[in-house]
Amino acid sequence: MLKRVEEFAQLLRQNGLRLSPAECTDAISALSLVALEEKPLVHAALRSTMVKRASDALLFDRLFELFWSGQKALIDGLSSSLFAGLKNEKLSEKSLEEIAQLLAQTELSPLTKALLEGNSESLARLLQEASLAVDFRNLQSPLQRGFYARRVMGAAGAQQSEAELGQFVQSLRARAVPPGELAVVQRETARTMEALEEAARRVAEREQRLRDPAARGESGLSQRALASLTPHEVERMREAVKRLAERLKERLSRRRRARRKGALSVRRTLRKNLALGGLPAQLIFRTRRRERPEIVVLCDVSDSVRTVSRMMLQFVHTLQSHYARVRSFVFVSEIGEVTQLFKSSDVAAAVDLAMAGRVINLAANSNYGRALEQFHREQFGSINRRTTVLVIGDGRCNYNPPNAWVLDELKRRARRVLWLCPEDRGAWGFGDSEMPLYARHCHRTLSVKSLDDLARAADDLLP
Repeated sequence: MLKRVEEFAQLLRQNGLRLSPAECTDAISALSLVALEEKPLVHAALRSTMVKRASDALLFDRLFELFWSGQKALIDGLSSSLFAGLKNEKLSEKSLEEIAQLLAQTELSPLTKALLEGNSESLARLLQEASLAVDFRNLQSPLQRGFYARRVMGAAGAQQSEAELGQFVQSLRARAVPPGELAVVQRETARTMEALEEAARRVAEREQRLRDPAARGESGLSQRALASLTPHEVERMREAVKRLAERLKERLSRRRRARRKGALSVRRTLRKNLALGGLPAQLIFRTRRRERPEIVVLCDVSDSVRTVSRMMLQFVHTLQSHYARVRSFVFVSEIGEVTQLFKSSDVAAAVDLAMAGRVINLAANSNYGRALEQFHREQFGSINRRTTVLVIGDGRCNYNPPNAWVLDELKRRARRVLWLCPEDRGAWGFGDSEMPLYARHCHRTLSVKSLDDLARAADDLLP
């Protein structure tokens, strides 16, 4: 138990919880006062000694569930003994007696004994001890689970068990067990080893989940690729995006208050202080005229980027109180304005409606060139020196003409042209991606794949 508490404490520290050695000692002392088989009591004892801040409670609960739960699930399929499985196959009494005598006479390893007896407690303990002997720090992808499962099996002694079970079958053959019944024994031993391998995979899966940023609350979720989120994580991310936008609004307000005064007016300052002999005791500043810029958002809502676009569109419109006007357009092959949706609904509902296909055909293939040309034809006259044009999309045109000249004209006429791309820069220019071409005609292009990336791009969005 001491080893388990130490490992759990290390996991908490890795995920940002502050935990001292004294608090770990308190946790072990608290566990000595409760029944360890009672999960709620164990949870209460650890939470009361390891959590100091209320903001850490939810993260602690998630990690506790991942770390301490699922012991029974780990050995699913191994709960019945190999000997019981052979009985169910209706082997003859003589063969069963031969098997029982052979098992009694053979010196077996702890894992082989547990497999033969179906001892779930021993199997769970052996797998847990094996997991402690394996370094999972480099386990980051589900594709690595098979490799680490084999390492867990090796640490548990699976190779020795496989050899002992093979010797067990050979000994039965030497005792003249009928070939048909011997084939049943071979099949059952193979099934048992397969179940052990599956249990080791579940151990590796649990360890990978423990190291998955999604298990770490918002701080880890902010690092996840937006395109890989599950529906439940999308809902959590919406709230995270909203909170990020609110924090940026507050920061922008402070910045504007700090810049409220204009440049020093030397002439007016000297005139004001003539009575003091020209000593500039009172400074006079020029009055700054507040200029609230406009923003025009062009957002790709095709299937490949819809989740990412939803988050970015919500983010921009949560900041809209700091712009004189925000106009939003969505496109796949053709472009359509959805500004009115944001005026008549709250941000989350408006984003849902904008993505619902009521304005444009969502079933069409992406055609950036056509959408840009349509925007130039219908809306170019509304762009002025106060306008920031923000394009959200991956720049994949399905090999249609890119019409990058539209961005070039927008760049000359608008205050800024920014592009947020949900793909890594290493993928730009491959296949039907026209991002390198589009990037040359924008003031700034940013790769935004996660909430952290969006936070870093925020300064380019703020006026």
